[in-house]
Amino acid sequence: MRITLLGTGDAIGTPKVGCDCENCREMVARGWSRLRTSLLIEIGSKHILVESSPDLRQQLLRAGSPHIDAVIWSHGHYDHFIGFGEFYRVQKVPPVYAPPPVMDYCSRYLHFLPFEKHPLPAYEPFDLFDVTFTFFPVNHPPVYTCGLLIEDGDVVVAYTADTREDIPAKSRDLLRETDIDLLFVDAIAPEGYNISKHMNYLEAVRFVSDVGAKDYRCVHMSHLVPPGMPHAGYDMETFCW
Repeated sequence: MRITLLGTGDAIGTPKVGCDCENCREMVARGWSRLRTSLLIEIGSKHILVESSPDLRQQLLRAGSPHIDAVIWSHGHYDHFIGFGEFYRVQKVPPVYAPPPVMDYCSRYLHFLPFEKHPLPAYEPFDLFDVTFTFFPVNHPPVYTCGLLIEDGDVVVAYTADTREDIPAKSRDLLRETDIDLLFVDAIAPEGYNISKHMNYLEAVRFVSDVGAKDYRCVHMSHLVPPGMPHAGYDMETFCW
């Protein structure tokens, strides 16, 4: 299994349009960017996209234009699903896997694009190309949102999606009981910022420690996060097992 971070930014992305802060200036000067957060999972010749961001076209071109065999959505915020329209006239529109409330919400917006739907309840594992996935509810008010557990043999990867630190006890127990090799964790801002729907860096690090993940990368980072923050993921970073 191979996982590539196609994007590591928040809904706005970095650099932020029209922003002249120190972080944005540095990103521009270095030619760096954070596209909206999404993951590409490669299993043999198959490709699974976790989140279809507004930057999907650019992300797929950067990744070598892979054919996408399935898409997974965590929740119904535009930066996590609206790029699905980019599949129009590019390839056969891939099937989508999502919790039922997420599928219902996103499908209404994408009514113009027929696609195969697989609504799957949280905490019920499902298999795609010999890899097991499990949705687990998190806490991203007021929108129903799930993280994702990914199990390939002895390798376990988790993705929190957008969330506060205080996720449901059943979800926290699931993560604690699983030997997580790598956790992609929401960390929208540095320590000291209070963002009501997300974790800052300190909260993310505490979350990682609490669930016992062996390693982690911060994702869904805003322009407030400086380049080079410890354990910050970066676009096109790849992990192989």
